[in-house]
Amino acid sequence: MKPAIKKYIVLLCLGMLLSCGNQDPSGQIQYLDGYWSIEKVKLKDGTEKNFSINSTIDFIEVNGESGIRKKVQPRLDGTFRTSNVAERFDIKIENDSLHLYYITPYDSWKETVIKAKDSSLVVLNRDGKLYFYEKFKKFNFE
Repeated sequence: MKPAIKKYIVLLCLGMLLSCGNQDPSGQIQYLDGYWSIEKVKLKDGTEKNFSINSTIDFIEVNGESGIRKKVQPRLDGTFRTSNVAERFDIKIENDSLHLYYITPYDSWKETVIKAKDSSLVVLNRDGKLYFYEKFKKFNFE
């Protein structure tokens, strides 16, 4: 087989493999709702910071093409301590990616959802940090 054909076949196979691993951005939206606990943060330089215990978690609620994210504190009785402060965001699909556009009185920024599943969420922020979340499980003392 000619080297040019081999190269073409390898590139074609690689492209197919990469496209199979990508999640449909519109399908990710359904998984955003819920209580999310940060598992780890991966910085641009590759270093990771692990979070074994979180006193504050993120509550995300989606309504159509927008939503809110709120910081809440879980209590031992299964309830959450919360404030009235919520960050509102708009949801947009651009360049085959799901983006969350936040606007507050003090700032505006964009986050990109890299992965969203039932029990895991990965988000890239504007500083190049990857946030790995896991679905929060309420305390169970039984």
